Amino acid sequence: MSHRFAERFSAMRLYLLAGFFSLMLMALAVRLFDIQILRHHQLASLAERQHQKVVELRGKRGTIYDRRMRELGLSVDRDSVYLNPSELTNNPEAIATLARILHIDEASIVDKLGSDRQFVWLKRKVTPQESAAVRALGLKGIGLLTESRRFYPKQSLAGHVIGFAGTDEGGLEGLEHGYDRVLAGEAERVVLDRDAHGRPITLRSESVRELPRGHDLVLTIDERLQFIAERELRAQAAKVGARGGVAIIMDPSTGEILALANDSIFDPNRFREFSPRIWRERGITDTFEPGSTLKAILAAAALEERLVRPDDMFYGEQGGIQVATTWMRDHEKFGWLTFREVLEKSSNVGAIKVGQRLGKERLHEYFSRFGLGSRTGVDFPGEAAGLLRPPSQWSELSLASLSIGQELAVTPLQLVTAFSALANGGVLMRPHLVRAVMKEGEVVQEVRPAAVRRVVSEATARQVTALLQGVVERGTGKAAAVEGYSVAGKTGTAQKYDAAIGKYSSQKTIASFVGYLPARQPQVAILISLDEPQGEAAWGGIAAAPAFQAIAAHTMRLLRVPPENQRTRTLESPSIAMIEGHRPGDALPMISTWNFVENMRDLMLQTATQLSVSIHEYFFNIDPQAARKSRKKADKANKSP
Repeated sequence: MSHRFAERFSAMRLYLLAGFFSLMLMALAVRLFDIQILRHHQLASLAERQHQKVVELRGKRGTIYDRRMRELGLSVDRDSVYLNPSELTNNPEAIATLARILHIDEASIVDKLGSDRQFVWLKRKVTPQESAAVRALGLKGIGLLTESRRFYPKQSLAGHVIGFAGTDEGGLEGLEHGYDRVLAGEAERVVLDRDAHGRPITLRSESVRELPRGHDLVLTIDERLQFIAERELRAQAAKVGARGGVAIIMDPSTGEILALANDSIFDPNRFREFSPRIWRERGITDTFEPGSTLKAILAAAALEERLVRPDDMFYGEQGGIQVATTWMRDHEKFGWLTFREVLEKSSNVGAIKVGQRLGKERLHEYFSRFGLGSRTGVDFPGEAAGLLRPPSQWSELSLASLSIGQELAVTPLQLVTAFSALANGGVLMRPHLVRAVMKEGEVVQEVRPAAVRRVVSEATARQVTALLQGVVERGTGKAAAVEGYSVAGKTGTAQKYDAAIGKYSSQKTIASFVGYLPARQPQVAILISLDEPQGEAAWGGIAAAPAFQAIAAHTMRLLRVPPENQRTRTLESPSIAMIEGHRPGDALPMISTWNFVENMRDLMLQTATQLSVSIHEYFFNIDPQAARKSRKKADKANKSP
């Protein structure tokens, strides 16, 4: 009996054990099914996050060129230093050496050592010298990743126009900001492999060079004209003691901006060293009262409406006229003047009388037609609209004030664009700074000239041009004359409103000159505006006109616009065909025997201008190719025994 019971008990234990193991196997199968099938994607993703770190990087930013395909802004390879806190020991000597090499504070390195992350930026986009020194240290836990850094080889040249990009190559100012989406390279994630302890094993930095580049920009700016405009503007501003100034060169037939210069110097390579106030492109973002330069627009309106003729007479009231309760004065005492002389001598009394003939509504209409008080639509961020109040908000004094360029605010770009309409025959063009967008050497978008509207007839534009020629030949703009070329332009001296005293200052002015040449077939329109020139130079004809003359003379030579009075003759001889590159039958211009001295002088001046630009490029520009190779040279020097 006891024997049977023992056998049954043993069999029961065997069954229980087998059942237990069967249940365990079933539970294991269910668990495996859950892990391998049901939760496969979730757990695989978790494993990837534990063993890999994803860093988002962008392809190289596109290059910015001037109209002659000279590089103004480009991206070059630079090493960035990163830290793995779990690997770098808190060695005071090593930390001090690292801080000295990277020019950073030791305390910041110590703070980052306490991070629980496995990847911490120490310093991004270091110099080749810093990169080589870090490699030479050979510290465990310190690594380098190749990134792209924005670089401006011309340094301060056109710095306000180009702007700058930040550490992550995002555009922050100027065209870099305005065209950020176009210039930016495509984003892509780069994988950082880590071991079981979360420590970095490899960082696939070579994929940075494979990322798609951004688009390239070709600007309307000509770096030669930009250099001339900046140089002459700064020289004249220093000469007359001006607080600041703006110079703009524009092609009046297309609206292309050939140069946009500021008196202040700004190098976008070192933008953090400059105040944000200096970053601003004042020719587009700042406004001022244009003063007597606006009499050219007033003349166009009066001639278009057939309210005046060039020889109509106006009495100058011996230097003053009462409007409402205000006595408005001229800068000189004038008697009888023709309308032509009103412009040439810049008579305020004569201009006020012309404005009274036009009336509020028509004056406002023509100012609006010429684009005053509204944005031009230029492809640059932060453009100011200016101010032109509707007639319903005018006072009894407003019509007279507006007739002489007060009680409104315009940007320098608005004013030179309005004068360009007079130069090209009466059509307001939309100004622009970008000529084309390119990708891998191919043009993907071309910016074509855009006409906004016709503002006056071609006949009226020709009449105004003839009157403005008289301003330069016989009037207040004599200092703007360029030998060999006919110049049409207008001076302006605007008193600045002083909020402290509640009226216009008798000491602070803005001196301007706006003109175009050659007057018969204008190639460029140029604006010069100087803020608060000092002493006797506080007049447009004295302060601004000479800068116009210097810039215009160089511009004509650089653009190879022949003087209007130049005479050439043709020599045809069998020996001409022997000259390399000359086709038989072509005319060969020769220096005139009767104008030899003048032609030689022009040749010498043109050579001097070209030499000046070349010297600037050679000594002050940084070679982009050398910048690209600098890191490789540093690496080779570090590897050499």
